[in-house]
Amino acid sequence: MESERSQRMGNACIPLKRIAYCLCLLSALLLTEGKKPAKPKCPAVCTCTKDNALCENARSIPRTVPPDVISLLFTSNSFDVISDDAFIGLPHLEYLFIENNNIKSISRHTFRGLKSLIHLSLANNNLQTLPKDIFKGLDSLTNVDLRGNSFNCDCKLKWLVEWLSHTNATVEDIYCEGPPEYKKRKINSLSSKDFDCIITEFAKSQDLPYQSLSIDTFSYMNDEYVVIAQPFTGKCIFLEWDHVEKTFRNYDNITGTSTVVCKPIVIETQLYVIVAQLFGGSHIYKRDSFANKFIKIQDIEILKIRKPNDIETFKIENNWYFVVADSSKAGFTTIYKWNGNGFYSHQSLHAWYRDTDVEYLEIARTPQTLRTPHLILSSSSQRPVIYQWNKAIQLFTNQTDIPNMEDVYAVKHFSVKGDVYICLTRFIGDSKVMKWGGSSFQDIQRMPSRGSMVFQPLQINNYQYAILGSDYSFTQVYNWDAEKAKFVKFQELNVQAPRSFTHVSINKRNFLFASSFKGNTQIYKHVIVDLSA
Repeated sequence: MESERSQRMGNACIPLKRIAYCLCLLSALLLTEGKKPAKPKCPAVCTCTKDNALCENARSIPRTVPPDVISLLFTSNSFDVISDDAFIGLPHLEYLFIENNNIKSISRHTFRGLKSLIHLSLANNNLQTLPKDIFKGLDSLTNVDLRGNSFNCDCKLKWLVEWLSHTNATVEDIYCEGPPEYKKRKINSLSSKDFDCIITEFAKSQDLPYQSLSIDTFSYMNDEYVVIAQPFTGKCIFLEWDHVEKTFRNYDNITGTSTVVCKPIVIETQLYVIVAQLFGGSHIYKRDSFANKFIKIQDIEILKIRKPNDIETFKIENNWYFVVADSSKAGFTTIYKWNGNGFYSHQSLHAWYRDTDVEYLEIARTPQTLRTPHLILSSSSQRPVIYQWNKAIQLFTNQTDIPNMEDVYAVKHFSVKGDVYICLTRFIGDSKVMKWGGSSFQDIQRMPSRGSMVFQPLQINNYQYAILGSDYSFTQVYNWDAEKAKFVKFQELNVQAPRSFTHVSINKRNFLFASSFKGNTQIYKHVIVDLSA
């Protein structure tokens, strides 16, 4: 009986113990909840009141500034860099003064979160620039003080000039310390037009593992193609753009021997390719769209074309022509004309002069007269000769030569604002840029050249370049300076024994193909960089 009574009493105590435990736990939770977090103490390097904080001799921005401050002043501190989110947790801050310090760099998101900020001063520091969009999100700003800094007014600061032109905040006058042309210039008076921040470069894009002599591009069946002459394998290699892989890939080829030029010409949607070879004769091929291959349709006169070195195609009065520069002692530089079924010999310009290059261009005697077709022949035995098209007899007639320019290997032309210029390549001596003056070409610029066999002008979008290759040093890329009306050095490319440079445009992408007689054929991408971005 006694044991039964004890057991019943023990069982009755269990609920009482649970209730007591729950009450104790609840009390502990209520006590914990009732505790308020302690307010951040004023940093040791600062003096704080209810709304203000003054910080001196600090080595960095303190992270424990009371969150209710409205005004915050940093002066005579030793830190020189301010990082991102330096003032996070100060949602009520309206006035921020970082003055008379040694600040050299501020991060882009330094002031992130300061939506209540009205007045910002960075006066009397060592700032040379400010990151773009540093004031983004500071929608309450009414006053900014940037005086007493050594701002370098280059492209990195272009954004500030644009921001000053449309901000509603009052900004005290600030001045440029550099570059020299802008020294002491009021930044507030500058405009975005004062900055030329768009630069270009040729960036390596692709290597083709074979040597080459000439490279041409052509449009056919609503697509762009590239054809490359390989002298050692004797092939014309055709490339097309791979829209998935974003690279150039093989499309087809024409096999021959010692191929030096593969010149495409599209006549009434039909593709023909003139294949010039040092041995085995030169031939003309036609693209058979049904058989999907190239078919040889014609041989070029072997008695006239013995050692072809260059081919140019052109159209005069709806008639298609091509001209072959022959560099042998017994060959004839000859013009061929399309007759509807094939090309036939139209005119031999001269014999036995060992021509190395031919260039077709149109020039006028006076600004008021129409431009007429001309040919310039370069030769290892005489100065470059200029021929003019005679409309009455439908032939080119000898006009004049270019004086004081012996040993010119090649001549290539370009135009700037209606004026015609030529680049003359010399293997030894100075290569030249000359301008057409109405009756003759006049010297504009000399480029030291050693071992040069190509001086190629190229226009890509609105940029005019000239590329001077060399067998003994780096290839020099020049950019046309409109103010100086001359080329200025722009970039160096490492191409072994370059022989031609060709611009290829596909899907708004621009490429530079560089042929190499001793190394790999190289492809560069034309890149546009905005320095103010």
